[in-house]
Amino acid sequence: VRAVVPFPPSGNVDITARLVSAPVSEAWGQQMVIENRPGAGGNIGNEAVAHANPDGYTILFTQGGIAVNRFLYRTLKYDPVHDFAPISLLVLVPNVIVVPAASPAKTMQEFATYAKSKKLLYASAGNGTSSHLSGELLKRKLGIEMTHVPYRGTALALNDLLGGSIDVTCDNVSALLPHIRSGTLRALAVTTAERLAVLPDVATMDESGIKNFKSSGWTAVFAPSKTPADIVDRMYKTLAGAIRRPDIRQKMEQVGNVVVGSSPAELAKFVQDESDTWGPIIKDGNITIDG
Repeated sequence: VRAVVPFPPSGNVDITARLVSAPVSEAWGQQMVIENRPGAGGNIGNEAVAHANPDGYTILFTQGGIAVNRFLYRTLKYDPVHDFAPISLLVLVPNVIVVPAASPAKTMQEFATYAKSKKLLYASAGNGTSSHLSGELLKRKLGIEMTHVPYRGTALALNDLLGGSIDVTCDNVSALLPHIRSGTLRALAVTTAERLAVLPDVATMDESGIKNFKSSGWTAVFAPSKTPADIVDRMYKTLAGAIRRPDIRQKMEQVGNVVVGSSPAELAKFVQDESDTWGPIIKDGNITIDG
């Protein structure tokens, strides 16, 4: 079974795919082979699976781009709504809002006051990424203006955030956790409905008085759209079972990820909700990526 990951090795999607590959291969009696096909915000790998033979031997491990790329790119060579059969939402990758340790803001309310007194710079891992869209949502929710500074990846954004030339970012907790624990970054809030076990003292946005702010990365699995329903159901049960296995769950939760293992119908609704949330923000902000 070919498992296409439309991103480079070592990212969240790739790590999740590799963690479940052994139990899935054993359950199916077929070796699950990871094929990294990065490029164009995930579109190259997504397209490959959209046009693959729907026989159950090709699946896609991907993330938020499948819900938002149709708003970001002027043209796509696949239909993200009709070309895929949802299998399972495996994990959520929560975001956390952080500022440098020297920032005067110690809470989200203090940050809102600070941002209204000075136009701040917010970093992202690149145009159209979760960290970019989260920053745009934050501007809306707080009624503030910030200047977006896109970088080529989280690591480069972190360098300037740690150096103090950037004021804030909202990115995956797994990438920011070591710096929060070391004290070089201050976490103001997590963007999940509940507090995270890895950051028990950090308030949620809701607890901070900022309602309806949901922003997470995620990893989900899809098949080509005409894959038979019985194959999709078998894949869902195996993949959901694998991600919930205690040893794999522990590895996911150690870096702040939230294990889900949803049904196909739940994944379909989740993707629609993501599109409904981020589509208007992308359109209103005139955010585009030439693809």
